[in-house]
Amino acid sequence: MSFRILFLAVVLVSATGCSTIKGWFGDSKGKALAPAELTEIASPIAVDAAWGKNLGDGRARLGLREKVAIESDRLFVSNDDGRVLAIDANSGDTLWDSEAVKTGKTGNMLLFWRRKEIEAGLSGGPGVGNGLVVIGGRNGEVIALDADSGAERWKTAVTSEVISTPLVTAGLVVVRSNDGRTFGLDAADGTRKWVFDRGLPSLGVRGNGSPIAGGELVYLGYDDGSVVALRLADGQLAWEQLVAESDGRNELERMADVDGEMQLGLAELYATSYRGQTMAISTTSGTPIWSRDVGGYGGLALLADRLIVADPSGTVWALDRNGGSTLWKQEALARRWLTTPAIHGNYAVFGDIEGYLHWIRLDDGQIVGRDRVQNSAILGTPQVSATGMLFAITAEGKLAAYPQPQ
Repeated sequence: MSFRILFLAVVLVSATGCSTIKGWFGDSKGKALAPAELTEIASPIAVDAAWGKNLGDGRARLGLREKVAIESDRLFVSNDDGRVLAIDANSGDTLWDSEAVKTGKTGNMLLFWRRKEIEAGLSGGPGVGNGLVVIGGRNGEVIALDADSGAERWKTAVTSEVISTPLVTAGLVVVRSNDGRTFGLDAADGTRKWVFDRGLPSLGVRGNGSPIAGGELVYLGYDDGSVVALRLADGQLAWEQLVAESDGRNELERMADVDGEMQLGLAELYATSYRGQTMAISTTSGTPIWSRDVGGYGGLALLADRLIVADPSGTVWALDRNGGSTLWKQEALARRWLTTPAIHGNYAVFGDIEGYLHWIRLDDGQIVGRDRVQNSAILGTPQVSATGMLFAITAEGKLAAYPQPQ
């Protein structure tokens, strides 16, 4: 049986007072290193929250990277009660609240995750598009709701837990299950149109990168350090490229997951790996354009001239988009287990293990703003709307909205 390691779960336990998991973080004495102490910002920008909302029980014990889905002036979120909510992005008011699945109680956090130990409930965040809100569950449920009313449009099942956000495209919903399979479902009724099956290593980071689409292809990162491109029409493999070698003396050292958000340029796909490699890949051929030994378990943010990424140590890097050279780096957030960054005006914003958001100036990498959403980890990527509002969710279910700094 394949075991999936709850890597971020271990980090959460460490951050809340459990002192040691010997050897996991490279310390020969077995001491888990505490997050770097935050220092005062000399001339901070104003980053006051416009509103906050408690969504109900969070899912910290599941180690999930919760984030909102945005469509126009509406947000779509889920909670541990099996409910999906539509929220007004400007006011935080609930527009509708729908029970997607009936939940069952779960036990304490487990280090190793077995299928039989999962009870009913939602596990992934919602995807939205073409009038649908689609979300996955712990027992392989896939539920599509009407985006305007929250009414159920259809329900189907895949072969394993769904912990990544479904991709909703014209006529198709692409869903990843936690056993390595990816499903193409008919957006009209949820019937299966194709399935892509790929084996998984026995050990990996808790998480699956969400599918992203470009043209006639859909792109996915895998736990063996590779990226694959599938044809949307039939799920057939167009190409694959190894971002990071899965090698080492043991399974822990061989972890090379590509789990964070990838980014699409005009003709390039950018991906980063848990082993610390970032690669630019041609979307037409799948061949590497450039590669750097900088990267991490989170994903990338893409700008016109650069990429922003955090490595596992907590160092934030700005890399030249064309060749991967270093533009600047910021080392003050060491061991804070940073999220994938979001671009918020002239700043990159990271969430961290203690519930803080950090605004970093894009020009020079200086930390210029900070706010704490809640004393609970932020694991999912903050999301930014077309109007410039940033939204972040903590692992305990606190949602906060921040206008773009002036």
